[in-house]
Amino acid sequence: MREKYGPSLLRARHDKFHVTEEAATEIASFKSKPINFKIGYWDPRVNGVRYLKSLMHILAAGLSDENWKRLRSIRNRTVGEPITITFDGEPVCMDYLQSVLELDFIADNVELEDTRVLEIGAGYGRTCHTILSNHDVREYHIIDLPNSLTLSTRYLRSVLDDEQFAKVRFTSIGDVDEQYTATDFDLTINISSFSEMTVETVDDYLAMIDARSRYFYIRDAVGKYLDSSLNDNSDGYEVVKLALSTGKLRDVIDIHDNRAVEAHVGAFVEAYRPGPRWTCMANAWARPWGHYWQAVYGKDQIQRPVDKHFGLGSQIWP
Repeated sequence: MREKYGPSLLRARHDKFHVTEEAATEIASFKSKPINFKIGYWDPRVNGVRYLKSLMHILAAGLSDENWKRLRSIRNRTVGEPITITFDGEPVCMDYLQSVLELDFIADNVELEDTRVLEIGAGYGRTCHTILSNHDVREYHIIDLPNSLTLSTRYLRSVLDDEQFAKVRFTSIGDVDEQYTATDFDLTINISSFSEMTVETVDDYLAMIDARSRYFYIRDAVGKYLDSSLNDNSDGYEVVKLALSTGKLRDVIDIHDNRAVEAHVGAFVEAYRPGPRWTCMANAWARPWGHYWQAVYGKDQIQRPVDKHFGLGSQIWP
């Protein structure tokens, strides 16, 4: 006989295996245990895609009209079968949400029309795709490792039209010194790769930027972290040790503490200044990752008012 107000078969199963009588008596750490993953929120250990899509929904809902216009201008975003949501009828993925937010920050500080752009470490080419889809740049140069160049070449050939693709120049790291002895750039971009390089390599690139570029945009982590709950060190501790040894900013911080992150912003701004003639024109949190920051530097530029808390010319997202 049906029990009035009784549990469904699904809920009865939850009580049998998760919301057990024993578990219900332990409150010391229950909020991060299986009992709460059935009565509070989804288990983050096995619901990564669910949370990723939820984050994408939040970011898409917060895009300005200008950034929606930018996003819709980027054709062929679904090449490569990304994890997507649909928002207002538009397929949206995390990579291009980040790209339009980055472009929004860059375009607010640097004129991009008829410019020569250099990107150091382009991944598969999302930033190049985004900028060429929204601005009529003269040339877009990419420096990268050989395998990454193969990927970005194939991807950009697939998503750009012939006129856009003709503007892209691909250079392997072994050809950098020979290729760029006299080429000047209006803007150099680095996103999330300086923190994976040796200090010496970063310094070599910064010296090249100092000599050859007018503006520099960087988006990267302000420090390192040790938190096995994020991925259970699935790649092994040797990989963790390698990650801790790279980049110019190697302080281990609590990346989930905004004050700890903000305390390292000054070091971030100074570490990536290409040279003494360069001014940080603007810097800000790089949504959505809590420990990522972004900055635009200009050579021989007028300095914006100083924000004593966050550094030179700071802009903090509302």
